[in-house]
Amino acid sequence: MKRFLGFIKKEFYHIFRDKRSLFILFGMPIAQILLFGFAITNEINNVEIAILDYSKDTESQKIIQKIKASPYFHVANEIANENAIESEFKKGKIKAVLLFEKDFAKKLQTEMKATVQVITDATEPNIANTIANYTQSIIQNHQSQKSTVQKNTTGVVIQSRMLYNPELKSVFNFVPGVMTVILMLVSAMMTSISITREKELGTMEILLVSPLKPFQVILGKVFPYIFLSVINAIVIVSMGYFIFGMPIQGSILLLAVESILFIITALSLGIFISTISNTQQTAMMISLMGLMLPVIILSGFIFPIASMPLPMQVISSIIPAKWFIIIVKSIMLKGVGLEYILKETLILVGMTILFIGLSIKNYKTRLE
Repeated sequence: MKRFLGFIKKEFYHIFRDKRSLFILFGMPIAQILLFGFAITNEINNVEIAILDYSKDTESQKIIQKIKASPYFHVANEIANENAIESEFKKGKIKAVLLFEKDFAKKLQTEMKATVQVITDATEPNIANTIANYTQSIIQNHQSQKSTVQKNTTGVVIQSRMLYNPELKSVFNFVPGVMTVILMLVSAMMTSISITREKELGTMEILLVSPLKPFQVILGKVFPYIFLSVINAIVIVSMGYFIFGMPIQGSILLLAVESILFIITALSLGIFISTISNTQQTAMMISLMGLMLPVIILSGFIFPIASMPLPMQVISSIIPAKWFIIIVKSIMLKGVGLEYILKETLILVGMTILFIGLSIKNYKTRLE
């Protein structure tokens, strides 16, 4: 029994000395609880919207103030005319526009009816539907409070208009999301495991001292995954287009270039993971736990980022998948050009350079 207790004590020492195992053992459950507790929500908060008020009278201003006082919306700006609506949506800064018709207060008094149009960006169908419902609820609540004060009841007619996905097809949201998840996991996870396998078997050093230069070795390891990931992207987009009717409003060439950029970003991340992993098991754990959950939960694929706490929003900004989903939706559904997604493209380029730089530094440290 004494020997057995000594053996158990030794195992505890091994566990506590391995900081990576401790992190996986205690860090991952905490991270998952925080992710599931704060990030997984279909509610909306602080959604950026714009106002187009042709009337600018007391009645329209009262409703606007009600909207501004709500925790669900944040009025980002006021639009001068309807021609600017689509441009604002393509910039990706707002999710909805509230349009008040001319002579709003006058029509309420004379015709007992006036119209507010809620125009939403339906590239994310669930969020668009929620925005329309929340807006309708706020305006109806305002009207009910007003009717208790005044004997004559006037009505505000609320019209919903969904841009880019008027039928609210969920597949328009899932095709870009699934494409992002698959490309990230195939590119990053498989690359990290492939390179780590060479290190684990002791053959990486043999490859590095061969006539091939180190960058040629790494390029040779990742090139097959570039090819396979491109095929995956083509298959997903083709199935979305031919089977589910997913539109491609923008340039196919631009979509292809952006997809290859994201694949290279994911591959560079996989190479970086391989530099900090000595075994395939470690690389697999980091790739699955460190990439899969954040990509699904914090990328805006399923849950709205604007409704998450500020720390979660900051973390989501360092996830490449978030920016690629914005790019794919903008090209396929909104038909935008490079000028509208230049920021997201530059962020992916910057992340790629960063991961490659860190990987080169780690490989040099290992060789020394």
